[in-house]
Amino acid sequence: MIFLKLIATNLLRHRIRSLISVSGVAFSVAAMLTVVSILQGAVGMFSNILSNDSQIIVFERDVSDLFFSSVPLQAAKQIGAWPMVAHANAVLFGVVSSAGHPIVTCFGVEPEDARIRKAAWLAGDHAGFARNPDDIVLGQRAAEFLSATVGSRLQLGHSSFRVMGVVKTANGFEDGGVFMPLATAQKFFHKEDASSVITIKLRNRSDAPAFRRAVQARFPDLMALDDAAFGRAYSQFRILKATAWAVGGCGLLLGGLGVANTMIMSVFTRIREIAILRVNGFSHWQVGGVIFGEAAAVSLCGAIAGLLVGVIFLYTLKSLPALDGYIDPSIHPLLMLAVLLLALLTGVAGAFYPALYAMRVRAAEALRFE
Repeated sequence: MIFLKLIATNLLRHRIRSLISVSGVAFSVAAMLTVVSILQGAVGMFSNILSNDSQIIVFERDVSDLFFSSVPLQAAKQIGAWPMVAHANAVLFGVVSSAGHPIVTCFGVEPEDARIRKAAWLAGDHAGFARNPDDIVLGQRAAEFLSATVGSRLQLGHSSFRVMGVVKTANGFEDGGVFMPLATAQKFFHKEDASSVITIKLRNRSDAPAFRRAVQARFPDLMALDDAAFGRAYSQFRILKATAWAVGGCGLLLGGLGVANTMIMSVFTRIREIAILRVNGFSHWQVGGVIFGEAAAVSLCGAIAGLLVGVIFLYTLKSLPALDGYIDPSIHPLLMLAVLLLALLTGVAGAFYPALYAMRVRAAEALRFE
């Protein structure tokens, strides 16, 4: 009990300094939580694009990016005819440009693809998709920033297309994209008879191992991964996740340095007080425990405040119309626990030197300290 009283008293005596340290940790935690959540949300949204009504993804082996993947269309036809396969949809990814918008994601899909079949059609009719080769469908956000409506002509690259429909999707990438008939996209991107991936839905999920072996045996240049394995193995996802944690870790390191600075200043201004504690029977470890306790209290308060600020900031971003669909404010409890523990450990680690210094203070010399 005496330790808790000493910790509270010392922190409250220097409210401004303690508040600055708490704010530094809170800012670091909020930044880490926001960065990690946004990048993991982006990974999740891209994974949802690939796994839309599918369980397995087939793409070119050893490719660095799915935009560069090339899967023969004949492979999709053969795989779709296998008894274990419910359906196999070829999807071609690309990037198109329009006036004032140099980068717009394009999806070359077949009419029966879930992206078209299950989308909420705000204008136009699903039955008309791919009926004319120069017809395209826009996501709702794409229709807004391209200022296009059903029936209007839209210049994409060196070609002109007629908008035959506008759809609303929950996925931000798709909602801000252009949907072309697969054959039109193949011609537009000069990838005749090829697609980027094949999305597979099996009749029975238990056939997944057998399906992967069959793909490896019949198509050695291709590889098949289920959704979970793809999320773990795809190099771009690993880079994004590593970047998120690296940036967040740097933020926490700065917060830890702030705690260390506060603890150092606290120790140097309380040399006589520490000497009095030693004279009154406090051991070296008890003195160090007080310093570590103060650092832990600052870090814990900062971490909790940072989590609250981070969650509020994520929901604020989610509420912005321009970012709706791109930000996933749902935060996994394990992520919050990991951030909380990292902040606590970083703050306590920052108090290591101040605590060591306080433990070495000699009572007789400290009482004469000016």
